[in-house]
Amino acid sequence: MSKTGMVHFVGAGCGAADLITIRGANLLKEADTVIYAGSLVNPELLTYCPEAKVYNSAYMTLEEVLSRMLLDVREGKDVVRLHTGDPSVYGAIREQMDALKAEGICYDSCPGVSACFGAAASLNLEYTLPGISQSLIITRMEGRTAVPEKESIESFAAHEATMAIYLSTSMLGELQRRLMAGGYPATTPAAIVYKATWPEEEAYFGTVETLEEIGQAHKITKTALILVGQALKTASYDKSRLYAADFSTEYREKSL
Repeated sequence: MSKTGMVHFVGAGCGAADLITIRGANLLKEADTVIYAGSLVNPELLTYCPEAKVYNSAYMTLEEVLSRMLLDVREGKDVVRLHTGDPSVYGAIREQMDALKAEGICYDSCPGVSACFGAAASLNLEYTLPGISQSLIITRMEGRTAVPEKESIESFAAHEATMAIYLSTSMLGELQRRLMAGGYPATTPAAIVYKATWPEEEAYFGTVETLEEIGQAHKITKTALILVGQALKTASYDKSRLYAADFSTEYREKSL
């Protein structure tokens, strides 16, 4: 019986080539075919798969991507679909998976480091500070792709939790207006992180009311993440109870 290949959806991480997972790197090394998001994925990652046939999906339609997958898998080849960041966040993978399932093709998914976590590492941030924010909202402004009405920027801003906003750098003026309209005070700390973890990374801190000004000053219009919330810049927060001397856990009794 001839071997049937498999499709692996792999998260490339947010930029730095060494932030891919060991599993993801191994899948690249073993791949016969790699279809990568060339407009966003660091091309250095292709050094993991020097023997593979490589296709840049920036120049392909969904139908062309699927056609390549199906052809190669049916020839017994293993295919890696290399997505930026983590495939589950704005990766457009569900439509690919559904099409593969309809054709009886096996697939799996390997997680990656999303931009908001790469940015937090670069800036040494903790998004969930006790007493400040215990939630991280990952969202985007509506553009060519709509956003459900109940998930508007204003509705999320009302919580004043930490927010990571993707795919919205070209609309900074509208974004800052809507953040403030929803409930963030104008002086709420904010940051713009361009190409987090890439060698050319740039990061700028300001406030919600200066987001557009920062973007214009540094000519940042794309490939950037906007971070908002008091957790970005505060010296006043509660320490974790997990390590408090008067707090018992499964592994440690509290001190008297």
